[in-house]
Amino acid sequence: MKYGGPAKSQVVATRKQYLSPGLLLYYREPVMLVEGKMQYVWDETGKRYLDCFGGIVTVSVGHCHPRVSGAVVEQAQQITHTTPVYLHPTMGQYARRLAEHMPAGSGLEVTYFTNSGSESNDLAVLMARLHTGRFDVIALRNGYHGGSQATMGLTAQSTWKFPVPHAFGVHFTVPGYCYRCPFGLNYPSCELRCARDAAEVIRYETPGQVACFIGECIQGVGGVVMPPREYFQIVYEAVRQAGGICVADEVQGGFGRTGEHFWSFEHWDVTPDMVTMAKGIGNGVPLGAVTTRMEIARPLAERLHFNTFGGNPVQATYGLATLEVIDSEGIQENALKIGTQLKNGLTALMDKHALIGEVRGLGLM
Repeated sequence: MKYGGPAKSQVVATRKQYLSPGLLLYYREPVMLVEGKMQYVWDETGKRYLDCFGGIVTVSVGHCHPRVSGAVVEQAQQITHTTPVYLHPTMGQYARRLAEHMPAGSGLEVTYFTNSGSESNDLAVLMARLHTGRFDVIALRNGYHGGSQATMGLTAQSTWKFPVPHAFGVHFTVPGYCYRCPFGLNYPSCELRCARDAAEVIRYETPGQVACFIGECIQGVGGVVMPPREYFQIVYEAVRQAGGICVADEVQGGFGRTGEHFWSFEHWDVTPDMVTMAKGIGNGVPLGAVTTRMEIARPLAERLHFNTFGGNPVQATYGLATLEVIDSEGIQENALKIGTQLKNGLTALMDKHALIGEVRGLGLM
C-alpha cells in the first residue's frame, strides 16, 4: 500500500500543537508507522520493519491477522456497541472460552470485561476490598499495574510513573530479584528472605487489614524479573493466612507469551484468586478483563457498577477471535520455540561478553 496521507513533518507539528506533551515518543527521530501485516510494519516511505515489540505486546497474533480482522469487520457491519445491560451472545461465549483456559478446578470462571489493564487492576482491588471487607493492598516494588491514579499508587521505587497521594493503604514488599537481591544474599542459602518479607509487611504494617496482594508473576516493565520458584508460593500463603486474596497481573505475561504455560503464574505452581488481563488479550484493541471465583465477584452486584464499553460486541469479537487464533495456530508453542532459540543465542553472547550480567525470560517474554 502506498501511503498518501499527511507528511511526517506535518504529523509531528500537529502532535506538538494539539496533543498532550505527556505522550512520549521513542527515538530522537520518531518512527511513523502507517501499515502493519502480521510480523511486519511499514513507515510512510514504504520501509519495512520486523516488529519485535508488538505494540508493547498487544499484537499477540500479528498485525491485521486476517481471521481476527475478518471476524471484526463482519461484527462491525451488524452492530458495534451495546452496553452490558443488553444481551449479546459474544460476550458470554468469550467469557466461557477464557474460563476454559484457567486451571482445572480453580473456580476461576467469572469474568468482568474492561477496556485496559489499568481498569482491570483497579477493579480487582475494588472487588478484593468488597469481598474481604478490608482495605489494605500489598504490591511489589518495581512492579507496574497501570496509568490511572489508583494503579499508579500500586507502583513503588520505579521511574516509570510518578508517586501519587492515592498510595494510601498500599504497602510494598520486595520482589524475587536474585540478580540484584535487595538483601545482598544468594539463592538458595538466602532461605527466600525476599518472599518472607511479605509476612513481615503484613505483621507490622497491615495487622488484620489485608484485602489483597497484587503482583506480576514475571515483572514486565520492571525488566522481565523472574523470581525463585518458591517465591509466590510463600507470598500467597502468607497473604491467605492473613485473610487476603491473591491477584495475578497477567497483562504482559499471559496468553501463552511465556511459552511453556498459558499463564505466567503457572510457572510457579500457584493459583491466584483473581487474574487480570489486557494488552495481548485483544490483538491491539482496547480490551481488558478480570476473572475470578463467583464468591469474590458477587459483592460487586450489591451496588451499581457499570462499564459502558466493557464486553461490547466488537471488543468481544476481537478477544474471541484472538484466543481462537492463539489456540489453532500454535502461538504459545511458537513462543516457546523461538523464545528458546533467542535465549540460547543471548546466553552464548553472555559467555563472550562480561558486560552482559544476566539473560532472563521465558518464551517470548
